[in-house]
Amino acid sequence: MKFECDKALLSAAIDGASRAVTNRAAIPVLEGILLKAEGFTLTLTGYDMEMGITTTIDCNVLVPGETVLEARLLGSMVSRMPLGTVRVELENNGMARISGGDVEFEIPAMMAGDYPSLPVTGAENTMTLKCGELREMIEKTIYAVAQDDKKPAHTGELFVIEPGRLTVVALDGYRLAIMKRAVECSRDIRIIIPAKTLQELLKLMGGADDEVKIDANRRYVVFTTCGYTLMSRLIEGEFLNYESVIPQGQHTTVQVNCRAFIETVERASLVITERLKNPLRINFEGGRITVRCQTSIGKFVDGLPAQAMQGDAVEIGFNNRYLLDALRSARCEEMVFYLNGPLSPVKLLPPQTPETEEGGAELIYLVLPVRFKNEG
Repeated sequence: MKFECDKALLSAAIDGASRAVTNRAAIPVLEGILLKAEGFTLTLTGYDMEMGITTTIDCNVLVPGETVLEARLLGSMVSRMPLGTVRVELENNGMARISGGDVEFEIPAMMAGDYPSLPVTGAENTMTLKCGELREMIEKTIYAVAQDDKKPAHTGELFVIEPGRLTVVALDGYRLAIMKRAVECSRDIRIIIPAKTLQELLKLMGGADDEVKIDANRRYVVFTTCGYTLMSRLIEGEFLNYESVIPQGQHTTVQVNCRAFIETVERASLVITERLKNPLRINFEGGRITVRCQTSIGKFVDGLPAQAMQGDAVEIGFNNRYLLDALRSARCEEMVFYLNGPLSPVKLLPPQTPETEEGGAELIYLVLPVRFKNEG
């Protein structure tokens, strides 16, 4: 095997395919990238037995063939090559020579025949979205994915795909994030996509107006975007019936300025540590929000005006990080808190607009309150 291609093009392709490579694989060949040169193209594949990423770039193939090279080392070498053409040549002694300009490396090559084949997914065409639309849905919800595997289904995001609508849901038992969007789709399927897959997809997607094609069935999902194909196994198991935990009414509504509230909570967080996780004590009363917190580090008190407040006064406890995650991820100037007393889940929504009322993008957050220690 021998080929030549542009250094920048090859470096970007290695970086993309490497996102599906694990550094500590039980099978050494999985720490590498499969390179297949034929015709006028080079295909690069990374695979960790759960997720695979493939991309094809133009190159001058001098001798067709395939090999596997250690991903981290290959990426580092090519990225440090001078601009211009990079040549990769497989030697008879099992070494791969990588050269460009006056620079030359030799590294061991692994047998392509030992590299596991990506599964034939059989995934069916589901929908095509703008990258900007899907990126927004993932970024505004993924913060709420569970970080432990006590309930494996909650370590991913639920995609509820229905004719005319896509709903993305994440939850971890303490908070819930839901985003709905009107889309062109004729299928009806519910799938749970691993958070890692979605995080890598975010890095592969292009600009807001680029497109991402989604194919899915009950076992696999395949994303095709910007020259990359990302295949992933889905998470099996039952996802919580999230609709049943959303409060339907409220005793109190409070509209807040997100930036001002974030700054207040960030200041309060200075007296909170991983060891001292005392909740924020937040009082909503008389058109004003008062935030208090006390730990062995110190005591904090601050206040800010509510943009609008209706209903009963209420004092409620919050985990500072859970509240910050929701306010930051919403990326809204204002959010409305729907409160039903100190122990009921708090619902957060952006102020209603004609777009949401007509069935466009809709965002719903839920944050579970924290019970104060002196309460029964």
